[in-house]
Amino acid sequence: MISELHTQRRGVRGHPGQPLCYTLPMFTFLGRLLKRKPHAIPPLTGSALKASEASLATPTFERLFAEASAAATAQNHVRALELFDQAIALERNHAMVHYKRGNTLKDLGRLDAALESYNQAIELNPDYAHAYCNRGVVQQALGLMSDAVESYDHTIAIDPRDALAHYNRAIVMQELARWDDAVASYDRAIAVNPDYAEAQYNRALALLFRGEFDGGWRAYEWRWKIAERLRIGALRNFPRPLWLGDVSLAGKRLLLHAEAGLGDTLHFCRYAAACAARGATVILEVQPPLQALLATLEGVAQSIAAGDALPPFDFHCPLMSLPLAFKTTLATIPSSAQYLHADPGTLASWRAKLGERSRPRVGLVWSGNPENTIDSRRSIRLADLIPHLPPQFQYFSLQKQLRDADRDALAACPDIVPFDAEVMDFTNTAALCVCLDAIISVDTSVAHLCGALGLRTWVLLPETPDWRWMRHRDDTPWYPSMKLYRQTTAGDWNGVLERVAADLQREFAPIKAAL
Repeated sequence: MISELHTQRRGVRGHPGQPLCYTLPMFTFLGRLLKRKPHAIPPLTGSALKASEASLATPTFERLFAEASAAATAQNHVRALELFDQAIALERNHAMVHYKRGNTLKDLGRLDAALESYNQAIELNPDYAHAYCNRGVVQQALGLMSDAVESYDHTIAIDPRDALAHYNRAIVMQELARWDDAVASYDRAIAVNPDYAEAQYNRALALLFRGEFDGGWRAYEWRWKIAERLRIGALRNFPRPLWLGDVSLAGKRLLLHAEAGLGDTLHFCRYAAACAARGATVILEVQPPLQALLATLEGVAQSIAAGDALPPFDFHCPLMSLPLAFKTTLATIPSSAQYLHADPGTLASWRAKLGERSRPRVGLVWSGNPENTIDSRRSIRLADLIPHLPPQFQYFSLQKQLRDADRDALAACPDIVPFDAEVMDFTNTAALCVCLDAIISVDTSVAHLCGALGLRTWVLLPETPDWRWMRHRDDTPWYPSMKLYRQTTAGDWNGVLERVAADLQREFAPIKAAL
């Protein structure tokens, strides 16, 4: 999803290698000689010539350091590490060579070794601000969050105007769910550099997470400054103006266009009805897998698959800018119980295919897009889920992407009926989900689909979830039929799954008795 903090570790970045501050005596000397008149340069002969050739062949610390730095700049990290090691063998007490060796090891993914190099640089130079900052990046990647905060605090104590250190500290605060501290650190980064787009964008997510929609929606427009890194593409350069709620739509044709993931489109397409209520003829451009399903969305006059030719229009608006255009607050979220509907013919086909219900039916989605930057936190291994599934239920796999690691577990579990081929199309997925009694899903597009269909949907969330799920609540103002199950400890799904199993047993006991 778009709101994933880009990082990856959510966009955490380190300081690059510093420019060389060494003079190279041999070349400096040659430069001075070359400034003389040609006849003033004494020729080298005999033993003097041999000594000169030997000095050129013998590597010096300065030469090795320069070559290592050049190799690192050229992304030849293996060669750079070899040369940094040779330089350190000649001069062990130089902080910068340890620092740059740490950068190289970090780029090679050898984080423990990088941490040792940064520690060595700091021991040699306790005021080395960049070494503290990059050490924090590595500590954060290793999950040493408290240590990372300490490193960033050292950086800031040395250089209070280091915007990158403030930014990285804010990311750690978000990882620790310390949202107030995160916003404060983003504010300090932005005070140093008001054009710091990553800080502005992530600050927007933090504000939205806290329910501060007014400032959050406005700051969220900063996403266009880093659109390539967020993989949403640039803001469309249409000949018609962008609409952000400032002019009347009466009698106008408004193009609403998807910009990010399928879940985001399903989430924000709800605003089409509000646009139509203002007098607009709404044209909705969405990802091809959603086009047929959203063709019947209230307020939409025409649904178009992305890539197809567009009809004429007067204004355009990206779907995720609509909350800003409508000045959405918690109290004014368009949150009808249901705004999407399954196709009647497809629904009838699925009901016939499934036959009479003998047990309560539960749909399962345990993992999302593996390319998502926070996938490792939001997805669950099927083998870890299965032991928590109560018997006497019939389970249906709604997975759109089945990972190799899950195939054997699924094949060995006859209580889960696989429908991965049939649910690639969202029209089919919607109809199948309507036939089920409940859907249990991690944070994926299927969760948004079922919420929009008004179905009983239980969403499994990591400790630090996407901004739209907010904090400290087991419901969501976006989807009245949803219930949220949050991790209480980062990475611990067992507690979440135990609560889900208990609720399944309790809420479906009457249905099981009736069947």
